[in-house]
Amino acid sequence: MSNSLQRRLAALDWPAIADDLAEIGHARTGAFLSPGECGELAALYDDDRRFRSTIDMARYRFGAGQYRYFDRPLPRLIHGLRGQLYRRLAPLANRMMRDLGKAERYPASLSAYLAHCRSRGQGKPTPLLLRYRAGGYNRLHRDLYGDEVFPLQAVCLLSRPGIDFTGGEFLLVEQQPRAQSIGHAISPVQGELLIFPVAERPVAGSRGHFRAAMRHGVSRILTGERLTLGLIFHDAA
Repeated sequence: MSNSLQRRLAALDWPAIADDLAEIGHARTGAFLSPGECGELAALYDDDRRFRSTIDMARYRFGAGQYRYFDRPLPRLIHGLRGQLYRRLAPLANRMMRDLGKAERYPASLSAYLAHCRSRGQGKPTPLLLRYRAGGYNRLHRDLYGDEVFPLQAVCLLSRPGIDFTGGEFLLVEQQPRAQSIGHAISPVQGELLIFPVAERPVAGSRGHFRAAMRHGVSRILTGERLTLGLIFHDAA
């Protein structure tokens, strides 16, 4: 991970990110990766040597599109970003577990956490690239790959909205107890990190915190091609 990228990550408004996650269930960074970095990552999609698995979404009724899980060694940019972002998110994840009344706590470093994942039988890397073309979409879902789950994840849009594609909003749906669902349709800019819960989040109520279930997806692509980087911090079984 370059010093420049480390400085950019450190310069993000982390108190505001924590507040947004607590209040609305997601946080946005604005453009974080440069257009050149986005293009570098997007260009990896057709390099079969980089990936351990390719999923045709229609085959499994996940939606319409394709995604590919990186194999080790991860590209340097992704390896560094995943590790440094984890360090920032681990304290927020521990706060989430406390507010949900759960005993789980997460170590400060990604390497320590991935060692724990391996001890639970989860050792396959989960960073991925997703590609949608016109007509593609992703059904609402959760990225669960075993019993061990880090409660936050991030996506980064690599394509240029309105130029490379139209449509394709990021969808986030929250289900609070005894209430109708809350939906967010988010249109990130190229290079923007969007941080959100994997499966659930604590919501402050009059009697403490309660659990709200979360799912995410992508609306239908109207024209062009949309590529996204997904950063999931727990590995897969």
